[in-house]
Amino acid sequence: MSRSRIGTNDRRTDATLKVTGAAQYTADVRLPGMLHAKVLRSPHAHARLVSVDSAKARALPGVHAVLTRDELDGLDPTYGYFIKDQPIVALDRVRYAGDVVAAVAAESEAVALHALELIEVTYKPLPAVPDIEAALAPDAPELFEQAPPGIVPPYGTGASGQLRPRPNVCYEFRYETGPDSVWDDCDHIFEDSFTFSRMNHFHLEPFVTVADVRGEEIEIWASTQNPFPLRKELARVLRTPESRIHVHVPYVGGGFGSKHNCKTEPIAILLSRAAGRPVRYCLTTEEGFLTLSQHAAVLKVRTGVMADGTFVARESEVLLDAGAYSDGSPLVAEKACYRMPGPYRWQHIRSSSSCVMTTTTPAGPFRGFGATQATWASESQVDMIAERLGMDPYELRMKNLKRLGEPFVPGESGIDSDLAEGLDAVADALGYQGRERVPRRGMGLAIGFKDGGGVNKPAQARVKITATGSVYVSSGTVEIGQGASTSLCQVAAEVLGTDLERVRYAPVDTDVTPYDQGTNASSGMTVMGTAVLRAAQDARSKVLAFAAEQLGCDPAELTLRDWTVRRGEDAPVPLPGLVAKVFGGTGYEFHGEGFFKAPLSSDAPLESPCLFWEIGWAGAEVEVDPDTGKVTVLQLVASGDVGRAVNKLLCRGQDEGAAVMGLAQAMFEEMRYEDGALLNGEALDYRVPMAEDLPERFVSITQEQGHGPGPFGAKGAGEGAMVPVAAAVANAVQDATGARVTTLPLTPERVFDALQALPRERTQLH
Repeated sequence: MSRSRIGTNDRRTDATLKVTGAAQYTADVRLPGMLHAKVLRSPHAHARLVSVDSAKARALPGVHAVLTRDELDGLDPTYGYFIKDQPIVALDRVRYAGDVVAAVAAESEAVALHALELIEVTYKPLPAVPDIEAALAPDAPELFEQAPPGIVPPYGTGASGQLRPRPNVCYEFRYETGPDSVWDDCDHIFEDSFTFSRMNHFHLEPFVTVADVRGEEIEIWASTQNPFPLRKELARVLRTPESRIHVHVPYVGGGFGSKHNCKTEPIAILLSRAAGRPVRYCLTTEEGFLTLSQHAAVLKVRTGVMADGTFVARESEVLLDAGAYSDGSPLVAEKACYRMPGPYRWQHIRSSSSCVMTTTTPAGPFRGFGATQATWASESQVDMIAERLGMDPYELRMKNLKRLGEPFVPGESGIDSDLAEGLDAVADALGYQGRERVPRRGMGLAIGFKDGGGVNKPAQARVKITATGSVYVSSGTVEIGQGASTSLCQVAAEVLGTDLERVRYAPVDTDVTPYDQGTNASSGMTVMGTAVLRAAQDARSKVLAFAAEQLGCDPAELTLRDWTVRRGEDAPVPLPGLVAKVFGGTGYEFHGEGFFKAPLSSDAPLESPCLFWEIGWAGAEVEVDPDTGKVTVLQLVASGDVGRAVNKLLCRGQDEGAAVMGLAQAMFEEMRYEDGALLNGEALDYRVPMAEDLPERFVSITQEQGHGPGPFGAKGAGEGAMVPVAAAVANAVQDATGARVTTLPLTPERVFDALQALPRERTQLH
């Protein structure tokens, strides 16, 4: 008899395929007659494009198609989320070193690369704007002389957005609530600034698309997180009906937010259309550094408190380095701004976040989606305030934390985690309370806080059952390594009372898969999970109605388990026989449909109340070498609240992976620029975490507080445990030394400089 599949440690259903190398990714797709694409990239950070002569490349044997700005007639040649500013290939100018100027499809990548060498481009260099400060200078050159087309979405109470509020700022989001007169009542006002570094997503599978255009029909295999919005955007760019575009999504080898919207798809399609043959366009790892990154940021925080530590007011300004094109920057700005208050109680909040355009790699969605930037500043300042007030940071947090069920801000949903309970769990595991003080050693805590489930995000799902009881779950949630396909099958198995081995997750194919907005915002288990739950319930209802009709009873009298129906103490009735009796030996399929979307509300600042709050807690113990500034993380404790775990093993994997990503950002990982030039844009130069970087003691705690809105009480996971780690480590460094580092990562040089800046008497105290 099947057992409950909820709360188990079941092995993921794709485990065998992946560990044996049999799983197929887009990078593995091969089609007969397939060509290979490569692109020519700008060597200049900013230049006017005077001429592009591709005649010699076109004449090279083995070259079948060349794409330049001259081949874009009849298209809408720019794409983006809110703002359509990124061209398929450069139009009038290039805006960063790495901007795509031309593309070639040839018999092999080697021939394509040779052809690129034959393309003659004339540039007229323009002044670069390598960083936020340069971009906002009064005399800075503008990256866009004319405003690209864009939209501002509807917002609710207290929130607003604006396109291009000033030169080189493509979008600004603002939020405000409560009277600002409370500043007059504050006993102390503290102002601090923080700098957040920029990471590369560094997913294992590169950006890749295989396109096959035949007549008006466009078929692609794409490594994407959002196949349906991608299809819609491609239809707009190509000026063709969505029904002509067919998107397959095999397994995706990691994305961390990067694989949304157009990346390699338009070029692969246009080259295939021109060549009349399938085209594979696969970037190298190094090209990934030139395609999308996390947002670097400068954050200013002003906080008013009472003498006893009660928080009163917080104002903040977030400047995000959006790079050369907007991509998902407006969305990240929303989230970074909105999350700046953190999980605390305030009488007044005023925040703004601006997307600043620079001549660097475009920045976009990244794991944590603005919460990493906001939490770095917010949680660092909490400890700085505690020290100034002579309080323990733990006590200061406990004094001001939101209670379970308390709305985040007016119009928002209530906090669905017990924040104090979670903080205690981490503090206890770390040994924070009553710890023995050891010179140069310290402990730090931090709380990561983000809204989860996306904004106004719809999801549809389908569950079908064959005459023999095999189950197919079909949804647009992409299996990107997180294990969603396993968990969603577990949900269906639980509802249908069957073994997980009988449930299959169907491939994502936009021609037949029900609609989904995308695999993001930790929404798989809550938004799509609820849709799958409802689809399975719908399918079960149809099965029971069918059986009841055959057995002459009411469906409510029947239960379904192991593909038999049961009526009280009567003997189980196998369904295959009942089905064959009606439909014959050829069989039949029962279908169930499910849908979920959070309701809209004009009272909610972001259009609809947050579906769930994704909370992460982190604690770190460090040892600091005062002679070198080297920080050794002795302990790292990370925790997320998943409501109720559908698959405990998968939840643990998500939390631990996220925490290590946060540790890397805290300690060493960053894209380093000098005068706007990327210095470490290669796999050998870019430092990522390795096994030996794990602390001697690494603890993850999957909390199941039971307040989730998803199936069986589940919440989303995968981002929360990354968000607080950097601040926890920096807080531990301050606890160890008294030195505060406000710029990530915490390199030995920065820590050493902070130690040198300490008054001598304070150095001696620690």
